Amino acid sequence: MKAKLFPLAGVVCLLLLCWLPGTFQTLEARPARDHLTPQEADLVREAQELDKRTEVFIKAAERRLLALSDPNAAQKEKEKWGELKGTRADFLYDLSRILDEAITNIDDVSSRDESNPLIPKSIRKLAEASTRILTQLEPLRGKLESDKELHSLDQAIENAQDIVEAAGKLPPPPSKTEKKKKESSQD
Repeated sequence: MKAKLFPLAGVVCLLLLCWLPGTFQTLEARPARDHLTPQEADLVREAQELDKRTEVFIKAAERRLLALSDPNAAQKEKEKWGELKGTRADFLYDLSRILDEAITNIDDVSSRDESNPLIPKSIRKLAEASTRILTQLEPLRGKLESDKELHSLDQAIENAQDIVEAAGKLPPPPSKTEKKKKESSQD
């Protein structure tokens, strides 16, 4: 009886070895979820100034928050911003990735031009939005069921907290009189 099982086990192992590489290729070939709709990605590309681009990321993040609480309301601007599709876990994932991309954009500009005045302006805008986002994300923790949702929520909260923390390290914004003095000295 054992002699008959061995060839059968060998055939099963051989079939598994042939099947598994195809499975891994299928899994790898599957595209990852894009955190921006095609329309949002276009708006990001069109916004050449850092502060305007940051505003696009903020709007995209706020749309995900709205989709979490009221999916129908989130579709009101789908002509300009694109249709939002997905699960609660997907929207939380999108939110964390959008915040991450906004941070990366600011870092990229900073690495090329540290004195760019749009950097602190963008960080402050993003921090204001992140503060609002945090107040809406924290209550979700008790409502989430899956590990995927919790992981994405934690990542989104961590990104938002990092942004708020970074803004707290900025020097105070120039006062209006300082701005006017600076502008008049440039004329």
